[in-house]
Amino acid sequence: MLFLREVHMRYFDLHCDTLYKVCTDNKTLNSDECEVSVAKASAFSDWIQCMAIWLPDDMDASSQINLLYNAHNRLISESELCGIPVVFDLSDTSISNRGFIFTVENCGFLDGNINNIQFLRDFNVRMATLTWNAENCIGGGAYAQHKGITPFGAECIREFEDSSIIVDISHASDKLFYDVSEIARKPFVASHSNSRKICPHRRNLTDDQFEIIRKNGGLVGLNFHRDFLSVEPHKASVKDVLLHTEHFLSLGGENTLAIGSDYDGSDIPADLDSIEKVINLYEEFLRIGYNEQLVQKIMFLNAHNFFSIF
Repeated sequence: MLFLREVHMRYFDLHCDTLYKVCTDNKTLNSDECEVSVAKASAFSDWIQCMAIWLPDDMDASSQINLLYNAHNRLISESELCGIPVVFDLSDTSISNRGFIFTVENCGFLDGNINNIQFLRDFNVRMATLTWNAENCIGGGAYAQHKGITPFGAECIREFEDSSIIVDISHASDKLFYDVSEIARKPFVASHSNSRKICPHRRNLTDDQFEIIRKNGGLVGLNFHRDFLSVEPHKASVKDVLLHTEHFLSLGGENTLAIGSDYDGSDIPADLDSIEKVINLYEEFLRIGYNEQLVQKIMFLNAHNFFSIF
């Protein structure tokens, strides 16, 4: 941890499932049993963590809304206990160098009722992942590849953008991705998705999809999940994250790349399997010759700039 303090490391993570674990397994944001905790992140000079509440596909809409409500309340109480604010507008200069951002993973809870978006506004949800793996009222998930956006989903995209809720297409079907790209008036993100060229998994992005996000000024968060890193998941390591990074950079992604770890919601290689081990990725970036400015962009600045101006 000495090296971490010396380099004044800043870290912005677009996606983790720690809040779901806190809500369902009775953990806390200081729990050593979680891959993300306040104590484990204490050495970062700046730390912004998107806290997603995952709403499982097999849960009915009413139960999903209850989980969303409980997650909001729990995040507020945990925030007060650890002294890290829940933030919405990062352009606010009064905000400290540490903060949690409340996000939702799977908008199936909307259940075809546009008025349910008010829950997201009331709870200051900053980013919404449209689907999980199945089809929902918005459109097709990653395992419903030929299902595109629904008329209701198109209406929701407009409402999200008008409410400054960032649209996240990680977990979207290919058809839904392209439908969103035609409808969206603002940049959108893939909060936790890698390169399909490097690892041909349906959850990863094609080069064309990455190019669309890049050209529109969006973000792509590098995911640490083994199955999305390598065709040999059991051998996956931090070096596979470098392969995805290198490929995206070859497509002009210097201002597009960020981190979307998927901590506490996936199977992560041993050399990255807890937030304090992000230093291993930082060191690898420097080892292969990335300059400090590029590393800071990937690890913090690209995401911070995006969330400050959206």
